[in-house]
Amino acid sequence: MAEDKRQLYKSLGFLSSVGISLVASILIGLAMGIYLDRWLDTSPLFTLIMLLIGIISGFRNVYILTTRELKRQELEDGKHGNDDAAG
Repeated sequence: MAEDKRQLYKSLGFLSSVGISLVASILIGLAMGIYLDRWLDTSPLFTLIMLLIGIISGFRNVYILTTRELKRQELEDGKHGNDDAAG
């Protein structure tokens, strides 16, 4: 039961980090675009460009985090599988 709770907390932490990473990337890109448009008086050119870059980088971060988590789970499952076979 304790292992199930620990796994649940790990999953919740992972999902939270994925969501925060996606939203933060988009908001940073949007803020940079708005700032550049105000500075250069080119509204809405840089807002749209930087928003698109923020969305792309957000999904890239999601991909990287998910790939890293899957590799970690494979290593963890392999470690537990070897322990079961040896025991």
